Amino acid sequence: MTDDSAEGVVPPPMNGLPCDRPDVLGVGRPGIGPAVVALGGGHGLYASLSALRMVTDRLTAVVTVADDGGSSGRLRRELGVLPPGDLRMALAALCGDDEWGSTWSEVVQHRFRSEGELHGHAVGNLLIVALWELLGDSVAGLDWVGRLLGAHGRVLPMASVPLDIVAEVELDGVISTVRGQVACASTPGRVQAISLVPEDPPARPEAVAAVRDADWVVFGPGSWFTSVLPHLKVPALARALHATRAKRLVTLNLAPQPGETDDFSPQQHLEVLRQHAPDLRIDVVLADTGVVDDPDALEKAAGALGARLVMDDVAAADGSPRHDPRRLASVLDEIFLQKR
Repeated sequence: MTDDSAEGVVPPPMNGLPCDRPDVLGVGRPGIGPAVVALGGGHGLYASLSALRMVTDRLTAVVTVADDGGSSGRLRRELGVLPPGDLRMALAALCGDDEWGSTWSEVVQHRFRSEGELHGHAVGNLLIVALWELLGDSVAGLDWVGRLLGAHGRVLPMASVPLDIVAEVELDGVISTVRGQVACASTPGRVQAISLVPEDPPARPEAVAAVRDADWVVFGPGSWFTSVLPHLKVPALARALHATRAKRLVTLNLAPQPGETDDFSPQQHLEVLRQHAPDLRIDVVLADTGVVDDPDALEKAAGALGARLVMDDVAAADGSPRHDPRRLASVLDEIFLQKR
């Protein structure tokens, strides 16, 4: 696969559809809401996008491309493509709530169950990779899938090539190095820091432009070392994140990520962010009231990043470590409107 547009193939325009949830926050016309870029991958980004699409219809997801496990890892190794799984999940999160959107969301998330080589592959992964092969351009392929799904926003890879995450892991006072997203998330011990291979990967120009033109950039929630921090290790993207006129918001996780941030407090997440990007200024840190044991320590950690702390009940009511899309959307809307 290359990232050069196939001759004669023009990517489709984005659908320009209004937010399909006008009952939530009054967003019902195209062009309403701030320009928001959400960074991350996997289930954390899915949660963020599920809320943000209720707040604005000017939404772009910039997605990590370092997955080396499961269906994504198999396609990456066999075909040399970007791992499509996190990109697929972001697109599914942006599907409409009408019959068309909900059906296509289920289709792209569906995984085959068999005794053969298709076992475990997600339909959306195969669809995305097929369009990449036909069009010869990763962004054009994602735009076509977004058009098919009626996605309320755009999904972009953060880099033009597949990446490997290299993590320094501490166990019983001994530091070791592991390579690969799966290894980073499953190797015993505590992750101390990450880097990328290649060290200077080419950022997607569309992702850089989206960050520079944004009103708000949202980090998290998500796996801190493998979904959130990697964006700060792509040099051109990191420069854009530092230089953008956008305000920057961090949405903290509701629980530690097993294998990555075991026993991390909310403030430790911010301290790690500061270690990886000491010059990055954050404007707002959003945390769920129920998971903050030491508000003063968290406020101090937020202040060290230049941020003010906003705490509210944004978790699901059933007690599970999931963000409730409506609750999160309501608080984000108030923050964007400078009411919080």
